[in-house]
Amino acid sequence: MSGIFEPFIIGLGVASVLLTLFITSRMDAQDGDRVKLLLAPVKYAKYLAWLMLEIARANWAVTKIILARDMPIRQHLFKTPYTQKTDVGQVIFANSITLTPGTITVETEDGHFLVHAVSWSEDDPDALADMDARITACETAGGA
Repeated sequence: MSGIFEPFIIGLGVASVLLTLFITSRMDAQDGDRVKLLLAPVKYAKYLAWLMLEIARANWAVTKIILARDMPIRQHLFKTPYTQKTDVGQVIFANSITLTPGTITVETEDGHFLVHAVSWSEDDPDALADMDARITACETAGGA
């Protein structure tokens, strides 16, 4: 990503990839623990496109808050339930909340996340419920 294509730099990149593959294969040989990705690829790609748009919208909203003279901040902690059946789905939901500017997943509990919002509004729980439903729709059968 640096734009420098010298043999030494490329060699370091290749060496780091090979070292990572070696360590990963050794770790897998020890415990055999694997995470099943029970996601529908097309639905998940659509979700990622939607998420990028939501991140852009949230960036714009947070920028307007920061640049406003009175900085209309309404911090709020609230619980939002999740409906994902898989751990991967729950991680995607929690990280999607955190990726969206102005919100962060603070804590994970059974059945819900604790979320902090910088500029809370009455619409936030509904927006997160929509995000939750979109991620749940990406999960495939067998996620129970």
